[in-house]
Amino acid sequence: MRRIAHLIGGETASSADARTGPVFNPATGEQTAELELASRATVEATIAKAQDAFDDWSARTPINRARILFRYKELLHAHMDELAELVSREHGKTIDDAKGSITRGIEIVEFACGIPQLLKGEFSANVGTGIDSYNMRQPLGVCAGITPFNFPAMVPLWMYPVALACGNCFILKPSEKTPSCPLRLVELAHEAGVPEGVLSVVNGDKEAVDTLLQDERVKAVSFVGSTPIAEYIYHTGSAHNKRVQALGGAKNHMIVMPDADIGRVTDALIGSAFGSAGERCMAISIAVCVGDETADRVRNAVSTAASNLNVGPYSDGDADFGPLSSQAHMNKVLSYIDTGVEEGAELVTDGRRLKLQGYENGYFVGPCVFDHVTPDMTIYKEEIFGPVLGIVRQESYAGALNLVNEHELGNGASLFTNNGGVSRHFLEKSKIGMVGVNVPIPVPVAYHSFGGWKRSLFGDHHMHGPEGVRFYTKLKTATVAWPGGTNTGPEFSIPTLS
Repeated sequence: MRRIAHLIGGETASSADARTGPVFNPATGEQTAELELASRATVEATIAKAQDAFDDWSARTPINRARILFRYKELLHAHMDELAELVSREHGKTIDDAKGSITRGIEIVEFACGIPQLLKGEFSANVGTGIDSYNMRQPLGVCAGITPFNFPAMVPLWMYPVALACGNCFILKPSEKTPSCPLRLVELAHEAGVPEGVLSVVNGDKEAVDTLLQDERVKAVSFVGSTPIAEYIYHTGSAHNKRVQALGGAKNHMIVMPDADIGRVTDALIGSAFGSAGERCMAISIAVCVGDETADRVRNAVSTAASNLNVGPYSDGDADFGPLSSQAHMNKVLSYIDTGVEEGAELVTDGRRLKLQGYENGYFVGPCVFDHVTPDMTIYKEEIFGPVLGIVRQESYAGALNLVNEHELGNGASLFTNNGGVSRHFLEKSKIGMVGVNVPIPVPVAYHSFGGWKRSLFGDHHMHGPEGVRFYTKLKTATVAWPGGTNTGPEFSIPTLS
């Protein structure tokens, strides 16, 4: 059985007596590896190495760090096929989907390559006679990232390239379910020239997480995952005086207006609801249709299209999406579907009994479409994180927007319409962090920032883009009186612009 260890200070770190956890292939249900789980002592040793490396790394010029990241970007492109295989083997998503997610991560590296421009401060001459003022952004120190199973390449790449470009050292704690790709990403970073200790990977569970949250040498923590864990990460890290950005769950709505192109709506819903088996925090899981006629058209078109989707292992080049990530998660998704039926929603398309020849033990659930979902139902209120789409009927646009705004989660939402006035109203009045018009998955590009509102985000900063630079740096403002001029003696009143 293959054993997966940590990557600390540029070297593989393993312990024969370490606790371990299983890693599975979700398409077959077979265990493929044992993963070492870091003890508190292992994490503390990793923090110490990062702290030792910080002075030298932070003293390097921004252009030096950018050149290393540019070499890293080239290596990521060169190893795309290998990285996609690692993602798909442990998560289950198709190769094309894996490559798409890696590409989005590489775009963050490209953004971070512009760090000399991003770290330029502001300068004001003569704020007083012979006095200038300017500011600068400086690194925090040792930072940490805790990343989810569903994007083992993209989400880590949202974090550490920006952190490193700003001059910080970084410790990555990836999901125990999908550890291989994050390890390979960091190996390639070292190959690109990132020094030992600047970037490390520790695999682990709650013991490793709590060590990162509690150790005073860790100055900032980034997290992506479920809302309950995001809230725990935020409050625990903040209680230990850390800067924390914790991105939680989502229940993303798509409002469909009567004038929307139903063909375009159908394609958008099918791709966003069922792509990656619905294991995306930006997946559309609720279609809010304005008017019964609109709902009937959407129901018929989407249920027909969903029934024709090809579900299979990542090795099947014709598969539209693959299995769920684990046995436990598959059971959870199935229980949500059962609950939806029990609570009175109409299950139009039922994917619960999907068994694939040769993959009978895989964690496969076919596309499920519910109609007549109401806001009091569990499948409306809670994030399912599976290939399940609910249709909610509303009489008016105002009622549809109210549903979006009243939900406790506010990650993403979209509106499909040809009406410019309604579109502008939606963009302005929706209480959501990321919104789209005629776009099903409104994920910001790398040079903007990613993050939700309400209980989809804990902390003040969104991720990557300009917000990422602000999160991984602290502001310093200097006021300088240059030699020369007349000494007027001591001043006892507070300085003013007069």
